[in-house]
Amino acid sequence: MRELPTEDVLIAGAGPIGLACAISARRRGLGSLVADGGALVNSIARYPIGMTFFTTPERLEIGSHPLACAGQKPTREEALKYYRGVVRTEELRVRTYTRLVGAHREDSVIVAELATARGGGAEQVRCRRLVLATGYFDHPNLLGVPGEDLPHVSHYFDDPHFSSGRDVVVIGGKNSAAEAALELFRAGARVTLVHRRAQLGETVKYWVKPDIENRIKAGEIAARFEAQVGRIEPDHVRITRGRKEEALPADRVYALTGYHPDFDLFRRLGIRLDAKTLRPACDPDTLETNVPGVSMAGSITRGRAISEVFIENGRFDGEKIFRQNRA
Repeated sequence: MRELPTEDVLIAGAGPIGLACAISARRRGLGSLVADGGALVNSIARYPIGMTFFTTPERLEIGSHPLACAGQKPTREEALKYYRGVVRTEELRVRTYTRLVGAHREDSVIVAELATARGGGAEQVRCRRLVLATGYFDHPNLLGVPGEDLPHVSHYFDDPHFSSGRDVVVIGGKNSAAEAALELFRAGARVTLVHRRAQLGETVKYWVKPDIENRIKAGEIAARFEAQVGRIEPDHVRITRGRKEEALPADRVYALTGYHPDFDLFRRLGIRLDAKTLRPACDPDTLETNVPGVSMAGSITRGRAISEVFIENGRFDGEKIFRQNRA
C-alpha cells in the first residue's frame, strides 16, 4: 500500500484565525494544509450582504497585510476580498468544503480523516501537528421543536429584501436577532421578535438597543417576550406565554439563537472538556491540548464562553502555537 505523504501541519478551519495560524507556520518553514467544511472564511461569508464590521480594519489584519477599505470600518465584501488576497499572496494551501471528522495517532504522526461535501467517505491525511481553528458558526443552537427543519426556517440571517411585504418571525434576543429585526422592518417586512427572556440581552450593541426598543415601543416591530416556541408550521409559529398560546403568521422564520463549537469532534479526538464550562484542556501559553500534537486556536479555546475571543485577539494564536517551532 502506498504510504500517505505527511504534512508538517494540518489546520482545521479556514477562517481568519486558521489562516493566521497557517501564516505563522509558513514563516517558520513549516508547510501546512488548511481544510474547512465550508467556503474560505465561511463565517464571514455567511454574514448579511453589505454588513459593516464593528471593529476597525487594522484589528482584522493577519500576517501584517494591510486591509484597505472605503470607509472607517470594512464591509463584509471588503473583508472577503482581503482574506482571499492574503491566501493568494502567502500561497497558502486551502481545501474548502472539506471537513475534519476524526483523527488518531500512529507512532510519531497524526492520521486525520477528512470528508468532502461531495460525500464518498473520508480520506486520510498524515500530519505531524494538528491545529483546530474550527470556530463555532457552523453549529447553531437548535430550538429542538417540531418544524425547525422546514425550508422557510433559517439559523442564519441573509438578505432582508426577499422578505419585503411578508410576515417574518425572528427568534432570539441578542445582537443578531435585534439587528435582523431592524433590517427586516426597514426592508418592508412585518416583523415579530420572539424572545424567551423578559428583555433584550445585555450585550446588544449600544447603538442598536435604543433603535430596536423604540421600534417595539412604537409598534413598528411586534415583540413577544417571555415566550416559548412550541412548534413551527408552514405558515405560523406557535408560541406559549404563560398559559396563553398564540399562532404568529410566518412566511419566513429566523431562529437566531446563537452557535456553539463542535464539542463532539473534540471528544472524538480525545480532548478533555470541563464538565461545566466545556472549556478544553489547553495550555494557555502554547495552546496545546492534552492530546500530544493537537493544538486549538480562537474561540474554541474558551468552551461555552465563545464571546471572549474575536478575530482581534485570536489572530495572534498562531504565534503562540508555533513560537517554539516544535514540529
